[in-house]
Amino acid sequence: MSTDAIVLLKNDHKEIRKQFKEFQSPKATTAQKGKTVKKIIELLTMHTYIENEVMYPRVRDLLPDLEDDVLESYEEHHVADVLVMELSMMRPTDERFEAKTTVLIENVEHHMQEEEQDWFPKVRTGLGRKALQELGTELAAAKKRAPKKPSQTSALKKTIDAVIA
Repeated sequence: MSTDAIVLLKNDHKEIRKQFKEFQSPKATTAQKGKTVKKIIELLTMHTYIENEVMYPRVRDLLPDLEDDVLESYEEHHVADVLVMELSMMRPTDERFEAKTTVLIENVEHHMQEEEQDWFPKVRTGLGRKALQELGTELAAAKKRAPKKPSQTSALKKTIDAVIA
Protein backbone atom coordinates (compact mmCIF):
# COMPACT_ATOMS: atom_id res chain seq x y z
CA MET A 1 0.00 0.00 0.00
CA SER A 2 1.24 3.45 -0.92
CA THR A 3 2.21 5.87 1.80
CA ASP A 4 1.96 8.85 -0.55
CA ALA A 5 -0.14 11.45 1.30
CA ILE A 6 -2.15 12.42 -1.76
CA VAL A 7 -2.90 8.78 -2.64
CA LEU A 8 -4.09 8.17 0.94
CA LEU A 9 -6.35 11.23 0.90
CA LYS A 10 -7.76 10.35 -2.53
CA ASN A 11 -8.56 6.85 -1.23
CA ASP A 12 -10.51 8.48 1.61
CA HIS A 13 -12.35 10.59 -0.96
CA LYS A 14 -13.33 7.45 -2.91
CA GLU A 15 -14.79 5.82 0.21
CA ILE A 16 -16.66 9.01 1.13
CA ARG A 17 -18.10 9.29 -2.40
CA LYS A 18 -19.21 5.66 -2.23
CA GLN A 19 -21.23 6.46 0.90
CA PHE A 20 -22.67 9.58 -0.76
CA LYS A 21 -23.92 7.43 -3.65
CA GLU A 22 -25.49 4.97 -1.23
CA PHE A 23 -27.34 7.79 0.51
CA GLN A 24 -28.54 9.22 -2.81
CA SER A 25 -29.72 5.87 -4.17
CA PRO A 26 -33.44 6.01 -5.01
CA LYS A 27 -33.75 2.54 -3.49
CA ALA A 28 -32.36 3.59 -0.08
CA THR A 29 -34.87 3.38 2.75
CA THR A 30 -34.97 5.86 5.61
CA ALA A 31 -33.27 3.29 7.86
CA GLN A 32 -30.55 2.62 5.28
CA LYS A 33 -29.98 6.36 4.89
CA GLY A 34 -29.57 6.62 8.66
CA LYS A 35 -26.89 3.91 8.66
CA THR A 36 -25.16 5.47 5.67
CA VAL A 37 -25.07 8.89 7.35
CA LYS A 38 -23.49 7.32 10.44
CA LYS A 39 -20.75 5.94 8.18
CA ILE A 40 -20.37 9.30 6.40
CA ILE A 41 -20.02 11.03 9.78
CA GLU A 42 -17.32 8.55 10.83
CA LEU A 43 -15.38 8.89 7.58
CA LEU A 44 -15.57 12.69 7.52
CA THR A 45 -14.66 13.03 11.19
CA MET A 46 -11.53 10.95 10.67
CA HIS A 47 -10.64 12.55 7.34
CA THR A 48 -10.98 16.16 8.44
CA TYR A 49 -9.05 15.34 11.60
CA ILE A 50 -5.99 14.00 9.74
CA GLU A 51 -6.03 16.84 7.23
CA ASN A 52 -6.39 19.51 9.93
CA GLU A 53 -3.85 17.93 12.29
CA VAL A 54 -1.21 16.82 9.79
CA MET A 55 -1.68 17.74 6.12
CA TYR A 56 -2.67 21.39 6.31
CA PRO A 57 -0.16 22.51 8.97
CA ARG A 58 2.72 20.73 7.20
CA VAL A 59 1.82 22.08 3.76
CA ARG A 60 1.37 25.53 5.26
CA ASP A 61 4.90 25.36 6.72
CA LEU A 62 6.57 23.84 3.68
CA LEU A 63 4.71 25.68 0.92
CA PRO A 64 3.84 29.19 2.15
CA ASP A 65 2.53 30.13 -1.32
CA LEU A 66 -0.43 27.82 -0.63
CA GLU A 67 -1.46 29.67 2.55
CA ASP A 68 -4.74 30.95 1.04
CA ASP A 69 -5.66 27.45 -0.18
CA VAL A 70 -5.00 26.00 3.28
CA LEU A 71 -7.08 28.69 5.00
CA GLU A 72 -9.97 28.08 2.60
CA SER A 73 -9.74 24.35 3.28
CA TYR A 74 -9.92 24.95 7.02
CA GLU A 75 -13.11 26.97 6.49
CA GLU A 76 -14.65 24.30 4.26
CA HIS A 77 -13.87 21.73 6.95
CA HIS A 78 -15.47 23.98 9.53
CA VAL A 79 -18.73 24.05 7.56
CA ALA A 80 -18.63 20.25 7.19
CA ASP A 81 -17.86 19.84 10.91
CA VAL A 82 -20.89 21.91 11.91
CA LEU A 83 -23.19 19.91 9.61
CA VAL A 84 -21.70 16.62 10.82
CA MET A 85 -22.23 17.64 14.45
CA GLU A 86 -25.84 18.57 13.76
CA LEU A 87 -26.50 15.35 11.81
CA SER A 88 -24.98 13.25 14.56
CA MET A 89 -27.75 14.45 16.87
CA MET A 90 -30.58 13.84 14.40
CA ARG A 91 -32.71 10.86 13.53
CA PRO A 92 -33.24 9.82 9.90
CA THR A 93 -36.95 10.59 10.35
CA ASP A 94 -36.30 14.23 11.33
CA GLU A 95 -37.72 16.76 8.90
CA ARG A 96 -34.35 18.30 7.91
CA PHE A 97 -32.22 15.13 8.02
CA GLU A 98 -32.25 14.52 4.28
CA ALA A 99 -31.87 18.20 3.36
CA LYS A 100 -28.98 18.67 5.80
CA THR A 101 -27.23 15.56 4.47
CA THR A 102 -27.69 16.80 0.89
CA VAL A 103 -26.08 20.15 1.79
CA LEU A 104 -23.21 18.30 3.49
CA ILE A 105 -22.70 16.13 0.39
CA GLU A 106 -22.70 19.17 -1.93
CA ASN A 107 -20.18 21.03 0.24
CA VAL A 108 -17.84 18.09 0.71
CA GLU A 109 -18.02 17.12 -2.96
CA HIS A 110 -17.01 20.67 -3.92
CA HIS A 111 -14.13 20.54 -1.43
CA MET A 112 -12.86 17.17 -2.68
CA GLN A 113 -13.01 18.26 -6.33
CA GLU A 114 -11.10 21.44 -5.53
CA GLU A 115 -8.43 19.47 -3.67
CA GLU A 116 -8.07 16.85 -6.38
CA GLN A 117 -8.08 19.17 -9.39
CA ASP A 118 -6.24 22.20 -8.02
CA TRP A 119 -4.62 21.76 -4.64
CA PHE A 120 -3.17 18.24 -4.81
CA PRO A 121 -1.26 18.94 -8.07
CA LYS A 122 0.29 22.07 -6.50
CA VAL A 123 1.24 20.12 -3.37
CA ARG A 124 2.71 17.24 -5.40
CA THR A 125 4.83 19.63 -7.45
CA GLY A 126 5.91 21.64 -4.42
CA LEU A 127 6.78 18.78 -2.09
CA GLY A 128 7.94 15.93 -4.28
CA ARG A 129 7.76 12.17 -3.80
CA LYS A 130 9.89 11.71 -0.68
CA ALA A 131 8.17 14.42 1.35
CA LEU A 132 4.74 13.12 0.31
CA GLN A 133 5.67 9.63 1.46
CA GLU A 134 6.85 10.96 4.83
CA LEU A 135 3.65 12.99 5.13
CA GLY A 136 1.64 9.90 4.20
CA THR A 137 3.25 7.98 7.04
CA GLU A 138 2.24 10.78 9.43
CA LEU A 139 -1.32 10.76 8.05
CA ALA A 140 -1.61 6.98 8.49
CA ALA A 141 -0.45 7.27 12.11
CA ALA A 142 -2.89 10.12 12.77
CA LYS A 143 -5.73 8.11 11.25
CA LYS A 144 -5.17 5.36 13.84
CA ARG A 145 -5.79 7.85 16.66
CA ALA A 146 -8.39 9.93 14.83
CA PRO A 147 -11.84 10.34 16.37
CA LYS A 148 -14.70 8.52 14.67
CA LYS A 149 -17.50 10.53 16.24
CA PRO A 150 -17.81 14.31 16.36
CA SER A 151 -18.61 14.05 20.08
CA GLN A 152 -15.14 12.67 20.91
CA THR A 153 -12.86 15.15 22.66
CA SER A 154 -10.31 15.48 19.84
CA ALA A 155 -13.08 16.11 17.30
CA LEU A 156 -14.81 18.62 19.55
CA LYS A 157 -11.55 20.49 20.06
CA LYS A 158 -11.09 20.71 16.29
CA THR A 159 -14.60 22.10 15.86
CA ILE A 160 -14.24 24.61 18.71
CA ASP A 161 -10.83 25.74 17.41
CA ALA A 162 -12.42 26.38 14.01
CA VAL A 163 -15.22 28.43 15.56
CA ILE A 164 -13.00 30.71 17.65
CA ALA A 165 -10.01 30.90 15.34
